Amino acid sequence: FKVRNEEEFIKKLDCSPDQHLKVVSIFGNTGDGKSHTLNHTFFYGREVFKTSPAQESCTVGVWAAYDPVRKVVVIDTEGLLGATVNLSQRTRLLLKVLAISDLVIYRTRADRLHNDLFKFLGDASEAYLKHFTKELKATTARCGLDVPLSTLGPGVIIFHETVYTKLLGSDHPSEVPEKLIQDRFRKLSCFPEAFSSIHYKGTRTYNPPTDFSGLRRAVEQQLENNTTRSPRQPGVIYKALKALSDRFSGEIPDDQMAHSSFFPDEYFTCSSVCLSCGCGCKKSMNHAKEGVPHESKSRCRYSHQYDNRVYTCKACYERGMEVSVVPKTSASTDSPWLGLAKYAWSGYVIECPNCGVVYRSRQYWFGNQDPVNTVVRTEIEHVWPGTDGFLKDNNNAAQRLLDGMNFMAQSVSELSLGPTKAVTSWLTDQIAPAYWRPNSQILSCNKCNTPFKDNDTKHHCRACGEGFCDGCSSKTRPVPERGWGPAPVRVCDNCYENRGIQLDVAELPSDEEGGTLIARKVGEAVQNTLGAVVTAMDIPLGLVKDAARPAYWVPDHEILHCHNCRKEFSIKLSKHHCRACGQGFCDECSHDRRAVPSRGWDHPVRVCFNCNKKPGDL
Repeated sequence: FKVRNEEEFIKKLDCSPDQHLKVVSIFGNTGDGKSHTLNHTFFYGREVFKTSPAQESCTVGVWAAYDPVRKVVVIDTEGLLGATVNLSQRTRLLLKVLAISDLVIYRTRADRLHNDLFKFLGDASEAYLKHFTKELKATTARCGLDVPLSTLGPGVIIFHETVYTKLLGSDHPSEVPEKLIQDRFRKLSCFPEAFSSIHYKGTRTYNPPTDFSGLRRAVEQQLENNTTRSPRQPGVIYKALKALSDRFSGEIPDDQMAHSSFFPDEYFTCSSVCLSCGCGCKKSMNHAKEGVPHESKSRCRYSHQYDNRVYTCKACYERGMEVSVVPKTSASTDSPWLGLAKYAWSGYVIECPNCGVVYRSRQYWFGNQDPVNTVVRTEIEHVWPGTDGFLKDNNNAAQRLLDGMNFMAQSVSELSLGPTKAVTSWLTDQIAPAYWRPNSQILSCNKCNTPFKDNDTKHHCRACGEGFCDGCSSKTRPVPERGWGPAPVRVCDNCYENRGIQLDVAELPSDEEGGTLIARKVGEAVQNTLGAVVTAMDIPLGLVKDAARPAYWVPDHEILHCHNCRKEFSIKLSKHHCRACGQGFCDECSHDRRAVPSRGWDHPVRVCFNCNKKPGDL
């Protein structure tokens, strides 16, 4: 756009801002005399639009002039098939002009009408309906225009000048030229349905100059017809052209274009391509500015590199909601070091905002089903350039383990109570019999209702499975019907008193679930978990770090300076990764701590200055 604003547009046209105008534009191949045609049709032969005898195209880009007699803005365009740079952008520009025109003249000097003419108008019609009608409607709403920008395209006059051949339809007076043109469109499978009308105007030049009087009459007749397109103020014309120009702007790589169409979709649709499957985005150009996400016509395929699998909670889906869930090392209700200890034993959890924890992977235990078959649905989503990607799975589990260790070391030193009791408590949950009430649900003693404090031990009655304080569950008796074998085990006072009454318990599949196995499982689990934590803490973190980096982190060797203050890293200035965006920062620019649930960090971790400013959950 060489015009800065609406006022300059009106000033350069030299018309009144309140004047109601129509727009006439001309198209055709280079060298067919388009500028000359406009000068003689509208301006009595004055050279308003520059003409030249040189081989190079004399009209570059798009030019406009005002005809005060007919009250029209006349637009001259660059010729088709000319030698030009940025061909794709220039061709797209023609369609923007066509979209705001009320009348289009297609000028041809070919003695016989070429297929190019029909192909150009057919492709222009298709692209106009597909990409421009929606944008024109949006412009009407956005600019608050009281004049609707008609979704029906302009009228077309094909101006055909011959020297040696007869004009279309002159052989048989009964043949209407417009009908012959429609037949030709049909044969080429081009359908110009966007145009409100198509007229043919021919002139045969036995001796120059060309007679433009027939074209002038046809144009005036079309301009008087206000049924589909009414005149509007110059400001409205500018706004429409500016809106189309802003929306459909962007580089089009000429070398990659297969020009099977004059106006391929690539001229108007978003140029982003999915990194996983290579499909293009079907939205129109610059849609991201309006906050509209990328979208593709086809389904994506899974790629290990991008791990573009998204889980949604199956229970919520069946209730008509689509809730994404993220596999992570610990539930949001777990404290960080407790979550770490759990991870060492149980792998990862899947937590739904509505349903709570729906799955624990228990990687070191048998008989646990794959979550995909039981609690979650899987969808493969497209990976668009510039988006965060997925990488939400277990990719950063190892790094979370390291972060968790540092956090755990701090927590253990700060808390009087070592982690052993808490670890035992959750481990009991992990491998507890199905009839036991989970520790997290036991807030007070089932008998005396005394609330449990953090350091209090909760005891399960081996007979009924409820939680009790030590005083209300100090007695023991054998509970063989629950699979605890003949040895006396802890029971609550009520179950001790009712010991003569046989419990109605479903048959256990085998003695495998006997007390010895459960006891062994608890014992092994506690040892394994604490063992894993201690061993990992003994390993120098530097050795583990590279293996533990999440895939979305920028690799250390690519980080030469701080992403924010641009200071160069050295031995004295350490690199730190922001857990939200994955870029490298110095300590000063990343000293904030915040939970990043979308990446699976539920406890406060290092985030950069910019991510910390973002509102809402990271």
